[in-house]
Amino acid sequence: MKIERVRELLHAEPFRPFQIHTADGGRVMVHHMDYVALQPSGREMIVYQSNDTHQIVDLMMVTRLEVGAKNGLKKKH
Repeated sequence: MKIERVRELLHAEPFRPFQIHTADGGRVMVHHMDYVALQPSGREMIVYQSNDTHQIVDLMMVTRLEVGAKNGLKKKH
């Protein structure tokens, strides 16, 4: 379920940054589609940050997606 929604958000025109919330309370910001690598099976994704760090997200542990707007994050999924 989450992988389809993540793919929709990554390929949205225009792209809007979004935040991934995980079951352990973590949050991962996705600034641009070019900063994401999806595992072909859709189980995990790697999200790169502008400071050359990255996070590996188990999509089974995603609790919600928060889509950015011009004045900050507001739309929840």
